[in-house]
Amino acid sequence: MYSPANAGEADVVAVSVARTGPDRIRVEATLRHADTGWDHYADKWDVLAPDGGLLGTRVLLHPHVDEQPFTRGLSGIVVPPGVDRITVRAHDSVHGYGGATMTVALPDG
Repeated sequence: MYSPANAGEADVVAVSVARTGPDRIRVEATLRHADTGWDHYADKWDVLAPDGGLLGTRVLLHPHVDEQPFTRGLSGIVVPPGVDRITVRAHDSVHGYGGATMTVALPDG
């Protein structure tokens, strides 16, 4: 029998970062998740500092059943002094966090 839990956790499969100012970045994250519809879908992703502090969240307002993997961006993320890398983690509406994350170095700026 099928259940929404069979779709698994949301994974981050690619991340790109661009500087938009001396202390600001834009992040584009590509997620893969077997969205089944409103009952189970990737519903957000977060940008974390190395210490685990939350720098930003991109809320995903609908399922991406027919668009996998999919990429969305988030601008205006303020980067505290000394932060040289970020981690992106995905969240889904059934499992929460737990899929693959990705850590990337920030471009010089």
